Amino acid sequence: MKRLMYVLCFVLISVVAHGQAKYVFYFIGDGMGVNQVNGTEMYRAELQNGRIGVEPLLFTQFPVGTMASTFSATNSVTDSSAAGTALATGSKTYNGAIGMDDQKNPLQTVAEKAKKAGKRVGIATSVSIDHATPAAFYAHQPSRSMYYEIATDLPKADFDFYAGSGFLKPTTTADKKEAPSIFPMFEEAGYTLARGYNDFKAKVPQAKKMILIQEEGADVSSLPYAIDRKEGELTLAQITESAIEFLTKEKNKGFFLMVEGGKIDWSCHANDAATTFNEVIDMDEAIKVAYEFYKKHPKETLIVVTADHETGGIALGTGKYALNLQALQYQKNSADMLSTQISELRKAKNNKVSWEDMKSFLAENMGFWKEIPISWEQEKKLRDEYEKSFVKSKVVFEESLYSKSEPMAARAKEVMDEIAMINWASGSHSAGYVPVFAIGAGSQLFGGKIDNIEIPKRIAKAGRY
Repeated sequence: MKRLMYVLCFVLISVVAHGQAKYVFYFIGDGMGVNQVNGTEMYRAELQNGRIGVEPLLFTQFPVGTMASTFSATNSVTDSSAAGTALATGSKTYNGAIGMDDQKNPLQTVAEKAKKAGKRVGIATSVSIDHATPAAFYAHQPSRSMYYEIATDLPKADFDFYAGSGFLKPTTTADKKEAPSIFPMFEEAGYTLARGYNDFKAKVPQAKKMILIQEEGADVSSLPYAIDRKEGELTLAQITESAIEFLTKEKNKGFFLMVEGGKIDWSCHANDAATTFNEVIDMDEAIKVAYEFYKKHPKETLIVVTADHETGGIALGTGKYALNLQALQYQKNSADMLSTQISELRKAKNNKVSWEDMKSFLAENMGFWKEIPISWEQEKKLRDEYEKSFVKSKVVFEESLYSKSEPMAARAKEVMDEIAMINWASGSHSAGYVPVFAIGAGSQLFGGKIDNIEIPKRIAKAGRY
């Protein structure tokens, strides 16, 4: 009897000490490996203070920090769907699977567990809501490319809040057949559709369940890169703020919210360092919104930040025992936007773009010659590409997973990387460790090197789902 009392007292003390995570934030930086984070902090130090070192992001200052491995059930290097499924369900699966095991059986996600436990649930991203990582939390499909089928799983999950850029295939099935639009399905299931932040604000008081996407006419595949963003465009921080506002309409329930910084991965596939570091900073801005909520509810809130995998194999240093990351500040837009601007220049000049025109363009948009000295070899690389694609009109667009780029934009990006002393192993994923940071109720569960499948299990334990 005495022993039983000791055990009960120990359990009670543990529960009181650790607390239950009534409110859970789960941030996933798609493609955000250790060097993406470290590079961002070193870039900030050079940019803000002109010094060698790091200017910390908010999330790297969380009291618990570790790293996780990311391999899938079938591949040493995972894709986003298998990694997303691992982070959502605590189970390894094959590359391509959404919320299913390697035998194509549905797996219960931590979000579904939270919903079953009576919590309000939100899924948010900076890319499309039917993309691999967000889909892994609410859908169960054998292939990540089944966008229409994934979207039809959304109302079945019956989560309270979804947000992102839009939907990729709202009327077309995976076998390319026309199908009924998903939007009436959402409406019939009780969802209010808000297009843009202002529309959300107008509709939130009456909405029972909400889907927030970009305004009509915007790119359905993703929000703009942070480096390209124009005033009034939807941001990941606004989405996070909106999710909190909506999920706390019933204050006593608590919530689970997954937020993905999806375009870190995209810029890494494109080997675009300046854009990547700005995307990491942008996700940190969204995490700051969650942190402000945490400060009001420190004993009941858990924030976990991690990544699904590393993308690009980014190397900070090219052999000179130095970096020149501050040069990246002169890149005004993403490589994708730079490509678009070069195409527009072609059109405006009726394909009669002079070398002086191109030099002026690159000086203005990349800082070459104007802000950053470039070597003879680097200028030759740019001039050779100009001769090929403008004088000889041999234009071969270079492709990464999510973009096609004017060859001149690709060369300019390579020169910027050389100047900054950054290198890339590939335009795809790697098996590198990803960081894990945590703060708040249950954060002590995340100590020690772990595998990605442990993360949702420990979140579920902290939330007692």
